[in-house]
Order: sequence, then structure tokens, then C-alpha cells
Amino acid sequence: MDLFQSMKVFAKVAEIGSLSGAARALDMSNPSVTRHIGDLEAYLNARLFNRTTRRLSLTEAGSDYLERCRQLLQDLEEATLAAGSSAAKPTGTLRISAPVSFAVNHLGRVLGEYGQRYPDVALDITLSDRMVDLVDEGFDLAIRISRIRDSALVARQFASARSMVCASPSYLKKQGTPRVPEDLASHTCLSYSYQATRGEWHFSRKGKTHIAKVKGTINANNGDLLREAAIAGMGIIVQPSFIVADALRSKTLVPLLTDYDMASLPIYAVYPSRRHLSAKVRTFVDFLLERFGENPEWERNLPA
Repeated sequence: MDLFQSMKVFAKVAEIGSLSGAARALDMSNPSVTRHIGDLEAYLNARLFNRTTRRLSLTEAGSDYLERCRQLLQDLEEATLAAGSSAAKPTGTLRISAPVSFAVNHLGRVLGEYGQRYPDVALDITLSDRMVDLVDEGFDLAIRISRIRDSALVARQFASARSMVCASPSYLKKQGTPRVPEDLASHTCLSYSYQATRGEWHFSRKGKTHIAKVKGTINANNGDLLREAAIAGMGIIVQPSFIVADALRSKTLVPLLTDYDMASLPIYAVYPSRRHLSAKVRTFVDFLLERFGENPEWERNLPA
């Protein structure tokens, strides 16, 4: 059995919706196409198509397999091109998972530049703060703002962001300004759902750790919402500089506890470990590093 040829036949049948149409497109006989589909179903021990006299449709297993199959065939094509040329041209669809706030506030602004450089790459971007499974869900690359614990993935840091404590002038006028982390216990603090240490904000100063116990009226899984709630005077937030930078520059938010440090947030491009890295992934990772790098725009000209 020629597995890749059978996969190619399967993808073409799924695309056209008929065995005979796929046979014509591939310049093969109808029995050959039928044999490849049968061999592939036997190999997978799963039915890929529902067949009637008038209709051919993918089963649930077939639909799931099709996405992986297309990706593997595309990777094979790119690997073949790369073997013949060290400067393989990036082509095909690049599936990316990215955090919502980072993508909306910063990634979207630079995609046009990448598209101009590599017009043969189509970007399919899913926004989610969830930790997706790149392999099982068929993503080529993910942007993650956290420490990487999965050793099966390749992680390349292309930027970082500071964690910043801030509140609106109206809130501080009514409730006062915290001078030390322990003061936060008497303030309304707005929490981010995916924060690793729920109910606690960790600070350091001169080698000493300070843990502030916090509580408040809002808990949300989106940093932009929390920023807007803080601007409206609803409480104090801790958010990455890439979310609050514009608000700090416009003075709708005020930085707090600036004498204390919080853990910085590394920003990674993450992709599955492969012997042959596709040109589309390689160029996009290089582009992120070039475009953001050591001095990203969200860290510039912030108030002290």
C-alpha cells in the first residue's frame, strides 16, 4: 500500500465529492481510486465515506482525518521543495492559535506586512486564551504567553511583557493609592481567570517576596475587559504591558507599586518538533522576532 498516494486520492475524492470525478482529476481509473479508498479504510480500520447510489459524504472520522491528511500532504510537498532548494518558497495555509488580547491589540497590525512579503501563504488564525493541543487540533504554530512545559514542542521567545499594576485616577481619588503590596487587601482588585495564582499577586523587592491577598467584584478571562473596567473606576488590575500601554500613555490608567517587581511574561512562538521545519512556519517565526524583538512597541514611552 502506498499510504501517501492513498491519502492524496482520499483528499481529492473529499474535495470533489465523487470517485469518478477524483479519478478524472488524478488521471486514474475508477477501480484504482476505489481500491485506494478501500485500502486506506482498512489501514485505519475506519469508514471514511458514507456511500449511497447518488451521494458520497464524509463520515465524522473521515472529516477529522481529512484535516490531518491535508496538513501532512502539504508538509510533504514543502519538505520535497526544501530538499531541492535551501530557500523554499513559503506556500499553503498557516494555521495559528493566538491569545485574544495580544492578537487584537498587536498581531493584527502587522499581518499585512507578512502578507506582502509572502503572498502565497494564507493565514488561518484562531483566537483563544485556551492552551490548544497543536498536533491533535491541527495547528502549525501557537503564540503563548507563559512558561512552556511541553518538551515535545519547540518554543522560540520573540518578545516579553511586564506585569503592571494599575488603576484609574477616579478610583484612586475615591479609594486612595496603595503604597505597598499589603495595602491591596483593602482594595477592590479585578482578577484574570487564567492567572496561575488566583487570589494572590506576587511581588518582589530587594530579594524579598511579597504576596498580596486580593479580592474583588469582577473575575474575567479577558484582559481587555478588565482594562476597560479599571478605566471605568471599578478597581485595580494586574495586566501585561501590551494590554495597558495605551491607557497608561493616555493617563486613563495610572501605574501603581512601581518600586516593586512582578514576574515578566515571556512571549513564545511554539510549534511541534519536526526534522524539517516548513518554510511558512520558519518565515512567520522569524517575522515575529524581527517585528517585535527586544524592544516591542508596548514597552516604549511608558510612564515611570
